[in-house]
Amino acid sequence: MPAVSNTSPISNLAIIGHLDLLKAQFSELWIPNAVAEELAANPYPAALAAIHAAIHDGWIKTADPKNPTLLNLLLPSLHRGEAEAIALAVDLKAETILIDEQEGRLLARQAGLSVTGVLGVLLRAKEVGSISAVLPEIDALRAKARFFISKPLESRVLDLAGE
Repeated sequence: MPAVSNTSPISNLAIIGHLDLLKAQFSELWIPNAVAEELAANPYPAALAAIHAAIHDGWIKTADPKNPTLLNLLLPSLHRGEAEAIALAVDLKAETILIDEQEGRLLARQAGLSVTGVLGVLLRAKEVGSISAVLPEIDALRAKARFFISKPLESRVLDLAGE
């Protein structure tokens, strides 16, 4: 089954040089066109090149959501990319949606979707040996991508990672 992603997980992993983790974990990764547009504005040249290559190589695919009713219900609460990602995930009956923002995660769960984000991807990557530790990646996310993670969440993630 496919997975659908919002902008943040793809962008943040590309910025820290780990876009490959998504390719390893998801056989199909879909994004709505609103997310593709947001990704095209990534200000980091190396991250932008990695994203373009993934789309060009076809392992990140784009599509528009087909359910305008759901999209219109989501748009008042979310940015367009998040709303389109959730609507597309419902359309595709996606196995997982990758979304980091709290409100988007809540609404995705209410839509019956399984939710993960960049931290979940890192935890899975450590489990399978794709990365040796999660903490250096969290530090890189903070330093390079200006990714926010609260101390309680960081502690919980590091506990789950055994670090």
